Amino acid sequence: MNVPNRTLAQPISTWDGSAMLECVAVLPEAPNVVTFSFAAEDRSIFSYLPGQFITLELPVPGGPLYRTYTISSSPSRPLCLTITVKAQEGSIGTRWMLDNLTPGMRLKSTAPGGTFTSHHHRADKYLFISAGSGITPMKSMTTWFYDTGRASDIVFVNCAKRPSEIIFRETLEHMASRTDALKLKWVVEESDRYRPWAGYEGMFNQLMLGLIAPDYLEREVFCCGPEPFMQAVREALQGLGFDMEHYHQESFGAPEADQPADPSEDDVIPDEAISAQVHFAASDVTATCAETDTVLSAARGAGLNIPSGCTFGVCGTCKIRKTKGEVHMVHNGGITDDDIEAGYILACCSHPIGEVEVEV
Repeated sequence: MNVPNRTLAQPISTWDGSAMLECVAVLPEAPNVVTFSFAAEDRSIFSYLPGQFITLELPVPGGPLYRTYTISSSPSRPLCLTITVKAQEGSIGTRWMLDNLTPGMRLKSTAPGGTFTSHHHRADKYLFISAGSGITPMKSMTTWFYDTGRASDIVFVNCAKRPSEIIFRETLEHMASRTDALKLKWVVEESDRYRPWAGYEGMFNQLMLGLIAPDYLEREVFCCGPEPFMQAVREALQGLGFDMEHYHQESFGAPEADQPADPSEDDVIPDEAISAQVHFAASDVTATCAETDTVLSAARGAGLNIPSGCTFGVCGTCKIRKTKGEVHMVHNGGITDDDIEAGYILACCSHPIGEVEVEV
């Protein structure tokens, strides 16, 4: 697609997810970690909140795969959008990206979403705690503070297996060398062979927390990483008397099973013995299922494809509009109250009650 260069007098549009993303750069960061930089195919600019995510449609063999990635760039640099991915053992989508995604290729994506952002929790002091690729939203938020010159005191903690696996180390150290507001604290499980390490070593714990940020009780805490890591951070903070109202975390994994249900959401309880119908209006297909099935599973059973990512009501990829009927939906932050008021649901966590119609 050839797009003429704009002049200063021409209006600049904002990317809304409708235009494809064109990969413009591939940057290695650490072992099995790569940053992909994208521009909008229609040359629109990017506007989002630091810490938000997108969901990419990856053309893997066997059909499209949807994967959610936090944006590692900052909206203060709106011409490009970057994601930084780490290939875990057994990963399919991320491994496909590392092996196949090159400059010039285009991918479909959702618009930015998510509520894990410092913009929703303004404070004078922050404590960012991350492990591995969980550093990406912290880097986005930190870059925004750095670029805009906002006077916020940030203690930035990142945990990695070894020093060579710390993502964005040089970039963040450059920022920290230019401002007293950013204090970096690296924690590694072990040192690299033949290279001395003078920082913190071992598993992150309460003692380290007290040494790294003695005034942690005064800080707004953001945490991102594997669930066992985030659980350890939560327990450390709770054990030290931290007010957990000021703790925020990001995760694309399954929610904890022992979370108590909200009584207000239990007015209607899906029953496995009761059947329901979902009419997919755009496809003119009607599927019969049990009330305990989700709209997403009903669609797949009918041979229809609703893009989905986490399947736990977190990422918002499967948001669709319901035009008739009622559903029982218990989500985990992937949809706003305004969207629900406008008739939207998340297909992955919505159970049809009776006859339901959706725009699919």
